[in-house]
Amino acid sequence: MRHRWVICSLLFAGATINYVDRQVLAVLKPTLQAQLGWSEIGYGNVVTAFQAAYALGMLLVGRFVDRVGARVGLAATAALWALATMAHAAASGVLGFSAARAVLGLGEAGLFPAGGKAIAEHFPQRERSFAMGLFNAGTNVGPILCPLLAPWLVATVGWRGTFVVMGALALLWIGPWMAAVAPPHPHPLPYGERGFEKERGMGWGELLAHREAWAIALAKLITDPVWWLYLFWIPDFLHRNHGLDLERLGPPLVVIYALALLGGVAGGWLSSSLIGRGWSTNAARKTTMLLAALAVLPILGAAHASSLWTAVALVGVAVGAHQAFSANLLTLPSDLFPLPAVASMMGVGGMGGAIGGIVIAQTAGRILQLTGSYHALFVMAASAYLVALGLLHALSPRLTPVALEGAA
Repeated sequence: MRHRWVICSLLFAGATINYVDRQVLAVLKPTLQAQLGWSEIGYGNVVTAFQAAYALGMLLVGRFVDRVGARVGLAATAALWALATMAHAAASGVLGFSAARAVLGLGEAGLFPAGGKAIAEHFPQRERSFAMGLFNAGTNVGPILCPLLAPWLVATVGWRGTFVVMGALALLWIGPWMAAVAPPHPHPLPYGERGFEKERGMGWGELLAHREAWAIALAKLITDPVWWLYLFWIPDFLHRNHGLDLERLGPPLVVIYALALLGGVAGGWLSSSLIGRGWSTNAARKTTMLLAALAVLPILGAAHASSLWTAVALVGVAVGAHQAFSANLLTLPSDLFPLPAVASMMGVGGMGGAIGGIVIAQTAGRILQLTGSYHALFVMAASAYLVALGLLHALSPRLTPVALEGAA
């Protein structure tokens, strides 16, 4: 039992580094725009390059991870994203940054397929959403650390050196990960504790033949763009609406992502706790997701809040609610699909989310270029989760695990 929590801790650390490397561009956006002359649409195109590669990477990396395992799959993709982060230091314009972001997207796509598969391998169903919430909490700690580290690094080694240092963090993480997940702990849970008596892999066509796969993919398509909006545009929102420069961004972003951290862990804990009290997986997951969807609604007032800290509170609660929703949504592939297909299913869902991210990258840049206001974007954010949960329930009313024919 202790060993699986060590693995969960390393996944948390990996997610933290992943999001430090992903977030640094957003934190440096005002600096890079001032020095390199990017327009809002230009920045949106750089983000789109990441999202497009991330979408493709999710589809390909999921199958790759199911073939080679979570241990090797995550180490290989971490090495790729580390080198891609460092490559940003050699870029000087939109095209160069777009190329570096594309490679970064391919590498970072390995985090959730491999992490989700590792959790499915090592945790029984009753503990998975809590473990996923802890793992996913790293996606909040990364954005907390990044705005605290970035100003000091920029002042010390410049913005190019900042990308090099951030990328090196992932290389340092690979060794402990490979050591911790080495045999004799490859698949410590018997099939019954994982939720399936018989298991085998599934191709993309077979996955997509199941309504449950579409339920997950569509929910990700609708809600993930909101997360990308927070990740890549909230620093700009604080700069644009409240005049914060790079040196003053840190405390508000720390508060926002601290609330996100609490929300993600609480959402995972609540769902696991309800299952422990005898609730069905269907009732526990969907009740938690409904509460999270309702908690997002106050973000409707954030764009017009005159007080910085009122805006920070409204955004922070919404980001925390997103993470509570996401902790449960990310657990569904291991709830509904056999272990040899979990990473592939997470890749399909992640691709749906990344496609939504492409849409928001182009939409946000154009809305801001035309209106200069975040109001329309926050309206989209407020409504996304209720719509996604409605579709999820319509396509999978009982969250019944898929029936396998000819399982070995």
